[in-house]
Amino acid sequence: MEELKKKLKKKILTEGFDIVGFATSKVDKETQKNYQNFLNKNYHGEMKWLERHFEKKVNPKKIWDKVETVIVVGLNYSPGTNPLRFNAEKSAANISVYAQNYDYHDIIKEKLINIQDWLISEFNISSKVFVDTSPVMEKYFAQKAKIGWQGKHTNIVSKEFGSWLFLAEIFLPIKIKEEDNLIDNCGTCTKCIDICPTDAILEDNIIDARKCISYLTIEYRGPIPKSLRKKMGNKVYGCDDCLSVCPWNKFSKETNEKKFINDNFNRDLLFFLNFNETKFKSYFLNSPIRRIGWIRFLRNVIIASGNSKDKNLIKAIYYHLNNCNPIIRGSCIWSLSQLLNDKEIRLLRTKLKNEKNKYVLYELDMLT
Repeated sequence: MEELKKKLKKKILTEGFDIVGFATSKVDKETQKNYQNFLNKNYHGEMKWLERHFEKKVNPKKIWDKVETVIVVGLNYSPGTNPLRFNAEKSAANISVYAQNYDYHDIIKEKLINIQDWLISEFNISSKVFVDTSPVMEKYFAQKAKIGWQGKHTNIVSKEFGSWLFLAEIFLPIKIKEEDNLIDNCGTCTKCIDICPTDAILEDNIIDARKCISYLTIEYRGPIPKSLRKKMGNKVYGCDDCLSVCPWNKFSKETNEKKFINDNFNRDLLFFLNFNETKFKSYFLNSPIRRIGWIRFLRNVIIASGNSKDKNLIKAIYYHLNNCNPIIRGSCIWSLSQLLNDKEIRLLRTKLKNEKNKYVLYELDMLT
């Protein structure tokens, strides 16, 4: 088994992964209890699949009954510069580092399939592979496999790669000795908690997803809660603040995966406001952003436009008041209320005097 383990590590690193570790497939009782408490408090918001998949999350054998070992692989996606600098560019669309080029799901899945084929051809060992979209408790297994430790922002932190690791898993039907567990190296540092714009990071390594900008801009389908809109700033897809501020990032090096790097990435809010659904699907064809759909992305861009204080965006926002989706119309009303003067707001009310949707009427009533 030790010889197989060495060959596995070599193959995985040859495929382009940056780190690999091994863990037994069992989830301990304390982790199961903590996960149930997280769900009981509804910290997962509208992500109801986390409830439906509870049994699979806490027992990998419910996913594949043959699994004995979970191999966790990590791929560095560290940017060349600290993303925090983009928070100050108010007229720019702030998109999470991982989504600025090709979809990491596709890149990682291709590498995993190569490993899966190799396992069959070389050792006649079957396996299952997972990239983020299956009910695997990947951060728990990453910590067990010595990939890193779970930081206070709840993501895996590595001494070598900081907070910038994509994770994926390979399930094996054989037992391979797991790595020694890592201790928590966050110490008394609370930088990730302190920087969170919406105070979504709670004590004991828990996030209230309902307040998390990544959740709001990617998973949440409804109107952005009014109390959180200004706190979103210019973020239109995800949020890197808690990752970017981590002191362990000083040891990370820019990713070697060229498909994660996009030096020509357009950050102009007006550029995205001038999209239609066809342009959205075309522009983000190979991006994870395409997964959230046109309406959620446009909603996020409109909210960010309201926070920009850039009056040059008013005309483009007005155009979207004709959208058939009430969430878009309501978002436009709030955004325009941040950019228009009192006289212009009165004219806006007049323009929308025939509005019938209750949510949009609520947004009109909230105009000051």
